[in-house]
Amino acid sequence: MAVVTLDPNAPEYVRRYVNLADPRLGAQALFATDEFFAAKERMLNPEPAVFIPGKYDENGKWMDGWETRRKRTTGYDWCIVKLARAGVLHGVDLDTSHFTGNFPPAASLDACYCPAGAPDERTEWHEILPSVSLQGNSHHYHALDASRAYTHVRVNLYPDGGLARLRLYGLPQCDWAQRGAGELIDLIAMENGGTVVGVNNQHFGLASNLLMPGRGVNMGDGWETRRRREPGNDWCIIALAQPGEIEKIEVDTAHFKGNYPDRCSVQAAYVTGGTAESLVTQSMFWPVLLPEQKLAMDKQHSFAEPIARLGPITHIRFNIVPDGGVSRLRLWGRLARGAKA
Repeated sequence: MAVVTLDPNAPEYVRRYVNLADPRLGAQALFATDEFFAAKERMLNPEPAVFIPGKYDENGKWMDGWETRRKRTTGYDWCIVKLARAGVLHGVDLDTSHFTGNFPPAASLDACYCPAGAPDERTEWHEILPSVSLQGNSHHYHALDASRAYTHVRVNLYPDGGLARLRLYGLPQCDWAQRGAGELIDLIAMENGGTVVGVNNQHFGLASNLLMPGRGVNMGDGWETRRRREPGNDWCIIALAQPGEIEKIEVDTAHFKGNYPDRCSVQAAYVTGGTAESLVTQSMFWPVLLPEQKLAMDKQHSFAEPIARLGPITHIRFNIVPDGGVSRLRLWGRLARGAKA
């Protein structure tokens, strides 16, 4: 099992927001001017890019990303990506991992809002990232203007080359006014806008995996901490997409057998103001939403009766005791009408 490590140079938006270019959420690479050496879809792969020495296909060296042929005419290559959800973008990672003599010298981003279909020649594009210089085998992080929602992004490579990964971090847009008053909603689902705002350890698997749709595909598709050798327990703090009152909690330990947590609990609060960092200490004293519950290996657990009636909440602290792995977490509730996070 590979150790999952976060780039220590990654900005806060990487940890705070959803990658709206994730195909597991529904993102798609729709069109590219050229993909001779490597298919555009590889650029959206949620796994880190890899390099396989000696692997070739009929067009040349196999590369893990989107790679165009060497351009012998004027112009530049570009690719249109449909975001998983319409959303407000806060940042990008243009990742050229393993591309050394074949990376683009520069790139830029345009975006549009086309909720009814794919962009066409009449579409109005807005520049969200002016041309920036790229280096080989590197992450390039750039904050984006979070002023409006978009549905599609066009990544431009000047003039050609390979991009290992494209990550577009933002907040999904949802018309909450149109959701039914009695509708039961997973208020921490990533596709609804739930986000992880703090976690004490994610050595083997990222806490953000808890919020992904569906069940985990394997043990690597979940949140897993290292083995705890000291007193205490591991935890993560999650912001709900919207304030709500919780009626059911699901904890799924799919694929975790010799390493699932012995127990879990949930604390919760209605938070106004402060920062992600300030919540860490505060969360220790939040009221208990779900008292400690015994967990079992490779199982979907559903809790309703033990849930405390705390009223509307905006954040939870999910505690696992003492450590281990959980595949998915669901927080089913109803919107708190009139409440504003």
